[in-house]
Amino acid sequence: MTDLVDVIVIGAGAAGLTAANTLTAQGLEVVVLEARDRVGGRTLTVEIPDTPSYVEAGGMWVGPGQDRILALLTELGLATYPTHDSGVHIGEFGDRVTRYQGRIPRLNPLALADIGLTQARLDRAARKVPLDAPWTAPDAEELDGQTFETWLRARTRTATGRAFFRLVTNAVWCAEPADMSALWAQFYIHSGGGVDSLINTTGGAQQDRVVGGTQQVSIALAEKLGDRVELGAPVTEVDWTDTEVRVRAGARQWRARHAIVAVPPPLVSRIRFTPDLPSARTQLLQRLPMGWTIKVNVVYDEAFWRRAGLSGQANSDRRALGTVFDASPPNAEPAVLVGFLESVHAQAAARLSPKQRRDAVIEDLVGYFGPEAADPVHYFEQDWAAETYTGGCYGAFATPMTLTRFGSELRRPTGALHWAGTETAIRWAGYIDGAIESGQRAAREILDHHTI
Repeated sequence: MTDLVDVIVIGAGAAGLTAANTLTAQGLEVVVLEARDRVGGRTLTVEIPDTPSYVEAGGMWVGPGQDRILALLTELGLATYPTHDSGVHIGEFGDRVTRYQGRIPRLNPLALADIGLTQARLDRAARKVPLDAPWTAPDAEELDGQTFETWLRARTRTATGRAFFRLVTNAVWCAEPADMSALWAQFYIHSGGGVDSLINTTGGAQQDRVVGGTQQVSIALAEKLGDRVELGAPVTEVDWTDTEVRVRAGARQWRARHAIVAVPPPLVSRIRFTPDLPSARTQLLQRLPMGWTIKVNVVYDEAFWRRAGLSGQANSDRRALGTVFDASPPNAEPAVLVGFLESVHAQAAARLSPKQRRDAVIEDLVGYFGPEAADPVHYFEQDWAAETYTGGCYGAFATPMTLTRFGSELRRPTGALHWAGTETAIRWAGYIDGAIESGQRAAREILDHHTI
């Protein structure tokens, strides 16, 4: 039996659910097919045993300028609270450990000047990349023909400067500078409002948390859709033409005039398309690998670091746990430190046993915050690369020569197929805000340009 609807949405993350709600608000009949037994995609809220609190295993922050997610939170009646940002931060760069307040760590003047000048050049270059078509930038071919590592090495003058921007790359993309195109890096930086916007807490992308967890956004959107959301329905086959789509998930089939594919780019290749997708899109998808992070949440009875005057924020260019934040609830009961094993550190950590990995994380936290960090009451970890229906986090990035050769395929519909997901966003690509933008855009393509 084949169910007939107007639009089939594949993926129940923020992108797919936004698209579905936008379409149903205009009277269209929609079904959302989600492979997992939950909604939320790369957001996941996990309850802490024996408490009313939770940790965020996936995307967790919203910040200034992310107008779409902030508007949606208001619409859904979800509140935010600030990430804890007061106190002394810890930075380890090269052979120096520094404690500092504000935005800039205490480094030697030459290293600070190098970092500041390189960031200014990077921000200035990024602003020249057109957000809607980065492949049309004046120097697009030159930028896309080199890695971000090559671009940085030509402009940084100190080992500390190079280490700083490698750490930034790990933290923002969960990848190495040598992995990605310099054009992609500059597009992404422009998309997020500049380097400071991407890495800062107060005033930046890590400024605020969602009360109840960011997965509440997807849960609330799914509740509005009701039984239009089908869980445990991994799509295996899509038959498409310019005017119709047939989709199979398990033993069930659906037919529609349009479909929106809202899954991470590498997962698209797991679906059998008939006919095959156009060669340019297939080539594009092969060049958009996912970053790799293992996210850890370590729970304590109290925020002992605050008692010591520390903010809970720490960064290191030599530890595997290179980035740490205070991720406690508003009352800090219980207290939480969240940390990230990123890129090659995630790769190395994934080879360890769970106990060895936990021990290594705790060792780094003790190194940052002292012996009280050795005694957590709970420990949570999430390896997003091991997630069957994610394949990595935070998002996909473009390898060299991807954007200039195939970038125009990112958002271009393929017959009756439309493409969503945060990687296709113009503003805040890679973030929840970008996912929402992409869902709205894909729905608008159907509403504006197709007769249903």
